[in-house]
Amino acid sequence: MENNFSLLSLFTSGDFMTLIISLALVFASVMTWAIVIEKFRLWQFNKKNPIKINYGDNLKTALDKKMEPFDKNLWFLSMVSNVSPFMGLFGTIWGVMNSFASIGANQSVSIGVIAPGLAAALGTTALGLIAAIPAAIAYQYFSKKSDDLYNRLDDEKCAIELKK
Repeated sequence: MENNFSLLSLFTSGDFMTLIISLALVFASVMTWAIVIEKFRLWQFNKKNPIKINYGDNLKTALDKKMEPFDKNLWFLSMVSNVSPFMGLFGTIWGVMNSFASIGANQSVSIGVIAPGLAAALGTTALGLIAAIPAAIAYQYFSKKSDDLYNRLDDEKCAIELKK
């Protein structure tokens, strides 16, 4: 008995909808990791070169401009962490529907008829979680760091305004 199973064929040999869902989830995961790496580099740079507010600046505008890179792309992490599990669930439902369609077409309930659809279904569920979990963790982590930095800079801004 020959076994031709591969993870790639699990997502590419199925139907068009499974392929689209899988590609979207892989894209979301890759983009999440790119943003995480970018944020770690930004925070490392900030650790060596802390941001300060200058006395002569328009304080509100300066604060917003200095916070911009730290808040950039956090929306994407939030979106991936919220939407990816539902996309994975949709892929699961789609795969189960395909399995039931195969049962009807073959008039058989053998494992060979059901397994391909269920494997694709569980695969899209896994891809949804693989994309969502790191995005949720990164979003919470970097949002907290950004909020803490904003509060520190806002305190500096208030101290400067009191000196005026």
